[in-house]
Amino acid sequence: MLTAGSPAPDFTVPDQDGRPVSLDSLLSRGPLVLYFYPADDTPGCTREACFVRDVHAELAAAGLTVAGVSPQDAASHRRFADKYTLPFTLLADTDKALARAYGVLGPFGLGIRRATFLIGTDRIIQDAVRADLRIGQHEDFIHRALQARRP
Repeated sequence: MLTAGSPAPDFTVPDQDGRPVSLDSLLSRGPLVLYFYPADDTPGCTREACFVRDVHAELAAAGLTVAGVSPQDAASHRRFADKYTLPFTLLADTDKALARAYGVLGPFGLGIRRATFLIGTDRIIQDAVRADLRIGQHEDFIHRALQARRP
């Protein structure tokens, strides 16, 4: 897994509407919280997505952009976003190239690990956490990113 100080790998993948989204386009709005999750509409992933939804206004006010990444396709992401009213971008990494680039493929290349990265506008990873089943660690990570952005 990539760590703080590493350059963030570039990408262009479809979002929940099938539109191509690049790292640069996400960073054009400010630092990026990029989180990887195993699958849409599963209990842990839904909890994590709803947490991000619930703090989304705070993230935006702090100048942070957020995007979730998993291997499901755009249509699955659209259903997931609609079902839980998710106001942020979901990226379809169907070939797992993005997960591979960020070092979050699961054991033996199966699935992807739950990981969250804070990427600066300079495209350098400022911080990262991987905790597959401990979603609270990802919530704490996002709270710390918010705290660091407050005056």
